[in-house]
Amino acid sequence: MTKLEKMSYSAKAHTTGSRENGASRTSDGQLDVKLSVPGTPGSVPEKITHDRRRFLRNAAVTIAAAEFGTIASADAQSRTKEDVPPTKPGTNTSFGPLKQIDAGLLNVGYAEAGRGNGPPVILLHGWPYDIHSYIDVAPLLASAGYRVIVPHLRGYGATRFLSDATFRNGQPSVVALDIVHLMDALGIDKAVIAGFDWGARTANVISALWPERCKAMVSVSGYLIGSQESGKAPLPPNAELQWWYQYYFATERGRAGYDKYRHEFSKLIWQLTSPKWKFTDAAFDRSAAAFDNPDHVSIVIHNYRWRLGLAEGEPKYNDLEERLAGAPIISVPTITMEGDANGAPHPPASLFAKKFSGKYAHRTVKGGIGHNLPQEAPQAFAQAVIDVDGY
Repeated sequence: MTKLEKMSYSAKAHTTGSRENGASRTSDGQLDVKLSVPGTPGSVPEKITHDRRRFLRNAAVTIAAAEFGTIASADAQSRTKEDVPPTKPGTNTSFGPLKQIDAGLLNVGYAEAGRGNGPPVILLHGWPYDIHSYIDVAPLLASAGYRVIVPHLRGYGATRFLSDATFRNGQPSVVALDIVHLMDALGIDKAVIAGFDWGARTANVISALWPERCKAMVSVSGYLIGSQESGKAPLPPNAELQWWYQYYFATERGRAGYDKYRHEFSKLIWQLTSPKWKFTDAAFDRSAAAFDNPDHVSIVIHNYRWRLGLAEGEPKYNDLEERLAGAPIISVPTITMEGDANGAPHPPASLFAKKFSGKYAHRTVKGGIGHNLPQEAPQAFAQAVIDVDGY
């Protein structure tokens, strides 16, 4: 067996014995996911009987689907957890040539993988990250038959504003509207939407405001919809300390510092939010190139200042922000995720579980997984996308 990343679902000491898709469920209703590498302590060898069942099942599916010429699309709708192959993080290094398309106020740069007529999945990155957070997730989903779209958000990478006169707005509702416009431009009526950090918040907003566009959602760190009003509430000192960069960005010195040291600043954030992730300089540099976008600093600074009520948004989006200020319930099927070593501020799952009224599950991914969960644990993330698509 090669030394590739492997998932094994393990119950905590208080497991009730109930199971979902073959995974143990804890007494609080959460799935406990443990990552291990074959050949290392804690790995669980595959059993011959397990391989035999999987081989026979896959052979039957392949033969049946081949008769109708729809192997990938037929199987993509019925994936189970064991169908995502073991994947070592960092296996892939490039998406190949990116595509560009005019969408709303932007010309969006995006990566695309998989079959053009496959069920669509949109993967959204956060700050300070870029599309390479999904460098290993996209091929896994493409091989499962999906059409995978990974866009650079406004202010990142190859994405550009169509007009110099457009206000460089970082409001969460506006970032979400960018993705809706991208879906329109690509002819996508409805998609599974998945993300972390800004990307998870964007997925949350789309699911809340435009649920008809979101088939299902994967959201790292749960429910992230906020408002300027909620941002005014003081937090305990330890919690405020975790948001130190927001207060730095609130000053002109902070803006100038981020502009001058954007790569160094971003690498520090990577280290603090994923303290056990041993990323390489090459992996960081691939993402850091996206921060050289001419609008990057303006978008980032406006986003964080707006959240603290220190910067105005655009009045034409007030209706959207008012709806979000009510902390709307999300009705689309959802899987929330968390790494067991996430160094970024994040609420416990028990605080947001009731914000999801559709079919819902929470998964904790173990093995020293930090904030950039898709890049650190691509197999677990891809599996969640496939599973939630079947809800």
